[in-house]
Amino acid sequence: MIHRHIIGLVLLFLICTQGIFSQEPEVLSLSPQDAVDLAVRNNLSLESARISLDTRRRKNELVWNQFLPSVTASGTLMRPNQGTTVPGMNIPGVITTPTTTYAPTWSMVGNFSASLNLSFALITAIETVKLDYQAGLINLEKARLQMERDVRKMYNQILLLEENVVLLRNSYTNAERQAAMAQANFQAGLAPRLSWLQAQVAVENLKPTINELENSLKTLYASFAMSLGLSFDTVFILEPLTEEDFSVPLDLAELISKAASGRPDILELQRNIAVLQSTRKAMAQQLYTPYLNFSWSYQPSLSDAFNNSWASGDNWTDRGSFSITLGINLNGLFPFTTQGQGLKDMDNNISALTIGLTQAIQGTELEIFNKVNSLENIQTSKEVQRAAVELAELTYNLTEEAYRAGLQDFQTVQSSALALQQARLQLLTQDFNYLNDLIDLEYAVGIPFGTLSTR
Repeated sequence: MIHRHIIGLVLLFLICTQGIFSQEPEVLSLSPQDAVDLAVRNNLSLESARISLDTRRRKNELVWNQFLPSVTASGTLMRPNQGTTVPGMNIPGVITTPTTTYAPTWSMVGNFSASLNLSFALITAIETVKLDYQAGLINLEKARLQMERDVRKMYNQILLLEENVVLLRNSYTNAERQAAMAQANFQAGLAPRLSWLQAQVAVENLKPTINELENSLKTLYASFAMSLGLSFDTVFILEPLTEEDFSVPLDLAELISKAASGRPDILELQRNIAVLQSTRKAMAQQLYTPYLNFSWSYQPSLSDAFNNSWASGDNWTDRGSFSITLGINLNGLFPFTTQGQGLKDMDNNISALTIGLTQAIQGTELEIFNKVNSLENIQTSKEVQRAAVELAELTYNLTEEAYRAGLQDFQTVQSSALALQQARLQLLTQDFNYLNDLIDLEYAVGIPFGTLSTR
C-alpha cells in the first residue's frame, strides 16, 4: 500500500515537471513602434548611456559645490624620541643649579581647517559642466535614435525574410503540382518519363533551400528578441507592410538644410567642440588670472597629555590662524612650460574636432544625396519591375497550359516558374529596400522616424 502511494507521488511529480518544462513560448504581436518601445525600456546599450547621463546630471545639479570650502579635521597624539634637557645655571657666589633632563612625554594636537580658492576659472567651470550635461543628453538621444533605426530595419528584414519563405513555399507547392502533372502526362503518354523525374528532382531541390531560409529566419528572430531585451525563443507576430508606405516625394535641398541642425552625429560634434572651448577658457583663466585663497585653522595643543587634565582649558593652547592669499601661477606665462603646452594641445584638439565637424557635414550631404538618388532609382525601377511580374505571371500561365496539353516540355515550365519567382522576389526586395533607405534618410536628416516612412 505504501509503495502505491510512493509511485503515485512520483507520477504526480513527473506530470507537474513535464507541465513546467513544456510551457509554450511567449507570443508577442508587435508593430514597429511596439518593438521600438520595448527596446527603449530593455536594451542594455541604451541603459549604459542612461547611467553615463546620470553621472553628468548629478555633476550639473551639484555644480555649486565647488564654492564649498575644503574642510579637514585631524587629531595627533605624539611623543618625541628624546627627552628635554634643561641646562643648569652656575653663578659663582650666587646660585648653582644642576642640569635637568625630562623624560619624553605624550602631547595631543588637534587640527580643524577650512580653505577656499576663488578664481575666474570657477565661473567658467560651471558653464563647462552645464555644456557637458547637454552633451550627455545628445549622446543619449543619439544612442536611442541609432537603436530605433536598427530595430526598425531589423523588423523590416524579418518581414522580407518571411515573405521570401512564403514565396519559396508557394514555389514548392507549384513544383509539387507540376510533378503531379508530369506524372499524369507520362501515364497518358503525353510526356517522357524523364520529364516526370525532372519534376520530382525540382521538388526535392527546393526542400533544403526552404530549410536554410527558415533557419536564417529563426536566427534573425533570436537576435531581434535579444535586442528588445526578451528571451531568445520569444515568438513574434509582426504587423505587415502596407502599400501606401512607399513613394514619398523628396526635396534634396530641404533635407540637407535640416541635417545641419538636426542630425545627432553633427549635434554631438558641435556640443563636444563647445565643451572643449569652455574647458580651454577655464584653463587660460586659471593660468593667466590671479586667485584668492581664504584659509582658517584651529589647532588646539595639549602637552603631557596623560598627566594634564583634558577638561581644563588652561592646559590647551591654540596654534591656528586665519590667512588671505592673493597669488598667480607664473608657469602659465611661459609657453614652453607644461601648462603653456597644455593650452596649445587643447587648441589642437579643438581644431581637429572642427575639421571633423566639417567632414561630418560634407559626409552627411553626400549620404543624403546618395539616399535620395537611390530612392528615386527604386521608384523608377519598381514600375518596370511590377510590369515584369505581370508579364512573368502571364508567361508562366500560358507555358503551364501548353505543358498540360503536351505542347511544351517540363524545362520550359520550370524556367517560367523560376523567372516568376525571381520577378516577385525582386519587386518585394525593392519595396523593403525603399523603406529601409527612408529610415536611414530620416536618421541622416535628424527628423523623427515615421516622418518619411509613415510607420
